[in-house]
Amino acid sequence: MAERVIPLVDARAVRPLPAAGARASGPTPADRLGRPLRDLRISVTDRCNFRCSYCMPKEVFDKRYAFLPHAALLSFEEVTRLARLFLQLGVRKLRLTGGEPLLRKDVERLVGMLAALRTVDGKPPDITLTTNGSLLARKARALKDAGLQRVTVSLDALDDAVFRRMNDVDFPVADVLQGIDAARAAGLGPIKVNMVVKRGTNDHEIVPLAEHFRGTGIVLRFIEFMDVGATNGWRMDEVLPSATVIERLQQVHPLAPLEAAAPGETAERWRYLDGGGEIGVISSVTRPFCRDCNRARLSTEGRLYLCLFASSGYDLRELLRGGADDARIADAIAAIWQQRDDRYSEQRQAMAADTGRGARRVEMHYIGG
Repeated sequence: MAERVIPLVDARAVRPLPAAGARASGPTPADRLGRPLRDLRISVTDRCNFRCSYCMPKEVFDKRYAFLPHAALLSFEEVTRLARLFLQLGVRKLRLTGGEPLLRKDVERLVGMLAALRTVDGKPPDITLTTNGSLLARKARALKDAGLQRVTVSLDALDDAVFRRMNDVDFPVADVLQGIDAARAAGLGPIKVNMVVKRGTNDHEIVPLAEHFRGTGIVLRFIEFMDVGATNGWRMDEVLPSATVIERLQQVHPLAPLEAAAPGETAERWRYLDGGGEIGVISSVTRPFCRDCNRARLSTEGRLYLCLFASSGYDLRELLRGGADDARIADAIAAIWQQRDDRYSEQRQAMAADTGRGARRVEMHYIGG
């Protein structure tokens, strides 16, 4: 059998920062499609202890892979400073991601620093964290005590053999379920569980996972396998449309659609007609939601990305460590957002062709999902 070789390029290209004074007037900026800035996803590490094929395949992210050195990472103080400026520009939700964010030493201290911040209207920000659950059992209580409000746990199968195969490090599903239980006991809720569905790999786990979380108050969400980055071997024939997921669930438990919980919500919500709770589907491939996207992403080393499928970002760390004052940094963030017109999922075919000609999208482990 021939060895699979995946060519790597540095997808961390940098765009020039806006000149001073480039920001248009207005306290809370909107982009070129009228989308406000409401959600900041902060990657605190580019490392992960799983090697899921759709994110960090083992043949690429092996012992020789060069992760970012610690000195390159934003300090907690730098993250907090940037988060404060984003909140002043209208952000309401801060989500910590990775990699696996619980691998970042003392991450609960960062949570506490962020919890002390306030939005532009004086309210505490909504602080949440996405995790693979492997370290959640030992961290849940400290995270809650520090000010974390909610967690989202990635869980791609209930069957232990399938789960171990998908995480590719032989990690048992029981430990993730224990982490979810610990998060519930600590009061980190409502908890969401995300399942990335790959046709032919784990789609037979849709109903078992739904049955497991029905009636628990935990919201299970099914995510279409996406073409993020350049290393996950994405193929359209491995995408199971969300409509098919709903059809399979409807055969077991009737469902009815729900209204979106908030503007810019990524998941379409459905409720069980018998009162068993709700599920969600995230359909970036078959039903893009770009026109309502209000999310920005901050990489581990301080680069601002405007789309999950971006190929380049803006180096805010340069401003932080170059002595720029808060006004200069806030103006740069606002100007960057105001010139945004990203809508990759709506333009997938054309932009995928451009990617094939040279530009490589940034990897998910680097900016979070």
